[in-house]
Amino acid sequence: LTDNCVALRAPARNPRYHGGRPPHTNKKPFCLGRLARGTNMAAQIRLAQGHDAESIAAIYRPFVETTAISFETEAPDREEMVRRITETMASYPWLVCEIGGQVAGYAYATRHRVRAAYRWSVDTSVYVGQKYWRGGVGRGLYASLFGILAAQGFFNAYAGITLPNPASVALHQSVGFKGIGVHQRVGYKLGAWHDVGWWQLRLKASESSPREPRDLATVRSEPGWESLVTSGQTFIRAKAA
Repeated sequence: LTDNCVALRAPARNPRYHGGRPPHTNKKPFCLGRLARGTNMAAQIRLAQGHDAESIAAIYRPFVETTAISFETEAPDREEMVRRITETMASYPWLVCEIGGQVAGYAYATRHRVRAAYRWSVDTSVYVGQKYWRGGVGRGLYASLFGILAAQGFFNAYAGITLPNPASVALHQSVGFKGIGVHQRVGYKLGAWHDVGWWQLRLKASESSPREPRDLATVRSEPGWESLVTSGQTFIRAKAA
């Protein structure tokens, strides 16, 4: 299952992204906020590229294989991720956050529904690698994603979250999403039926005669593009040991 920029409130505790975290392991989660003192390591938010596909697939794999967070049952490989990134970015942004040369997380938007009247709305997803949890990566990616989507001319963003998942719900509500309903027992995976809650974010005020949403290439050619992409970097707390 799977964003002008909305104001973001103070970071929520323990944010997990788009449904939550994979099951606990014997290792303690690697928390950026608890790293030893060291030099700040700059986080970079940018558009995804083909060479990011392997890292993106690796982040996504445990959510598919060991949880009901994603309703996919087979984890996509590198080649499939290349295809998805290319297809998505023909119309919508797909962002990655890079820290110390490593992809820490990613976020993207897709079409909300097929019917033409839905075309001013999008669905959004965000996933973060386990060792970067609690570092503001999800918030940062969403902040940049929302700004780009609003500049394209989209008005609403929706997120579906497999329930229960209080951490992911907290993240989405902290950036402005409002709960609008639950699809009960809508998906069957890992031997159980699962509910999916839906949240909505107003990217900007509705207009009586909205212009057509613009493609990503058009927005990328305009002044201020880099500021849109990097706007979320200020939310990311990353340090090198």
